[in-house]
Amino acid sequence: MKRMGMILGLRPEHIAEYKRIHADVWPSVLARISQCHIRNYTIFLREPENLLFAYWEYHGTDFAADAAEMAADPVTQDWWKICMPMQAPLETRAEGEWWASMEEVFHHD
Repeated sequence: MKRMGMILGLRPEHIAEYKRIHADVWPSVLARISQCHIRNYTIFLREPENLLFAYWEYHGTDFAADAAEMAADPVTQDWWKICMPMQAPLETRAEGEWWASMEEVFHHD
């Protein structure tokens, strides 16, 4: 199992809508997340900085393949088309990232 954390900005004018749609995520999007071996997926919002922090646990053996499978899913693509205009990626993210990856520096069970 691999723990993953990522961070992303959220445009202030979209906060209410982002919360609303995430209170009722499409069932097929949730199913795809599970099919791609992601568990314990949580998104936190920090205001007033308007930062989203995502955490999940990956239980598969090939994250790149599972991420590609998720990205190829037409329903997930439609979901992202709704979410992405609301988001503000960090300028310091790595090339090719939307959500900026974070290094785990501490964990306690």
